[in-house]
Amino acid sequence: MTFIRLIAATAALLGIVALGLVLDTPRVVESSEWTQYRSAATNNASVTSGLTEIRTGAIATANQVRSTPVIAAGKMFVGNHDSGELQAFDLVTGALIWQQKAPNWVHSEMIYQDGRIYVGFGNRLEPEWEPGDNRVRGLGESGLLSLDAATGKPLWRYDTEGAVMPTPALVDGSLYAVTGDKHLYELDPDTGEERTVEALPNWVSMSSPAAADGVLYFGGGSTTPSRVYAYDTEAKDFAWRTEIPAATAGLDDVPPAVADGLVVTTLMHAVRDDADEIVGETHELLALDAATGEIAWRHDLGSGPVGSNNRSGAPMIDEGTVFVGSPTTKESYAYDLQSGEQLWHAPTGAVKGAPATNGRSVYFGTVKGAVFALDPRTGEIQGRVDLDGVLAPMGPVIVDGTKLVVASQNATIYILPIGGDGGFAGAEDGTTPGS
Repeated sequence: MTFIRLIAATAALLGIVALGLVLDTPRVVESSEWTQYRSAATNNASVTSGLTEIRTGAIATANQVRSTPVIAAGKMFVGNHDSGELQAFDLVTGALIWQQKAPNWVHSEMIYQDGRIYVGFGNRLEPEWEPGDNRVRGLGESGLLSLDAATGKPLWRYDTEGAVMPTPALVDGSLYAVTGDKHLYELDPDTGEERTVEALPNWVSMSSPAAADGVLYFGGGSTTPSRVYAYDTEAKDFAWRTEIPAATAGLDDVPPAVADGLVVTTLMHAVRDDADEIVGETHELLALDAATGEIAWRHDLGSGPVGSNNRSGAPMIDEGTVFVGSPTTKESYAYDLQSGEQLWHAPTGAVKGAPATNGRSVYFGTVKGAVFALDPRTGEIQGRVDLDGVLAPMGPVIVDGTKLVVASQNATIYILPIGGDGGFAGAEDGTTPGS
């Protein structure tokens, strides 16, 4: 029995909701915030809900989900790819609280602070262009929205020329976004008014800025060379811009992870034959000094055929270890953050989203719909659950240490119980809960 069929058979017990306008008020014990991609510069989305208990089961959304669900203020905020719905769900009941709609795709997370939601919109499509044109990524309407988190009421809108697919970041009273029109924008989060605009030589596709100690770290591509950027929000200037000439893809897609003085990201570089034709690509893990931008270490994960979109997996850092999955080698890895030494690798299948850990287990979601719980010290498989749909490019979220929130491109959010051993409650390796 697949997990979808299991959920359907126990809908009454689990309280699965159909999409509709439900005005239930969530039972919030304490407030929280989520101010950047995956809630922290480490990319480890392990958060507390402020609730005594949250529901378990499946929640239907309007369309594919390609961004991490945001857990804040007793709610779960979810945006949809393609159709652009923006939704808030009650974490206790799973009921839909409100629904709005963005003008274009939503790949940005719906970040939260002080009762407000901030979200980017736009798509990865490109207009026709000629050599020498200022190439922009994104067709149709693009920009940022702010909404009231309690009601969904729109508060303001800011339009950009290129897509805002990366998640914006809130730093010291300003909202920052990087875009497909080769700019970094600073806005007033209360009004949406423009404060500063910085031009970039590269566009940014999905590389959401990691905010650490007042600095934004992100990657840019589309024009040669690709770069990793560090922008000092207090100085209003770039601390450094490191060129990565070998990168042929990936840097503009991957949200970096930052901890202990290092910035970690991934990239692809082309594999060419004797005729200089591209016959594959190599997936590379890269660490840079957060203060200077100098390369600290780099390691090739392996080579394979040229992939499709989101070709380079997003890293996560926890307690001095880098965890990352590869869609190229179809394995998951752990590396020592400071030395770059590989600690282990595990045959999970292709992983694109950042993993999450609670210390007992590290959780990876694959493009085939499997979620693996691995021992963070050894890579040993502790558990596995098979869901429906592609689990990319977003990664799982750990809530209260007891639930795993997993978003799927089948338009469903799964909330799975975590077992005492760190695996999945009611599931054994290779099975689904209750099967």
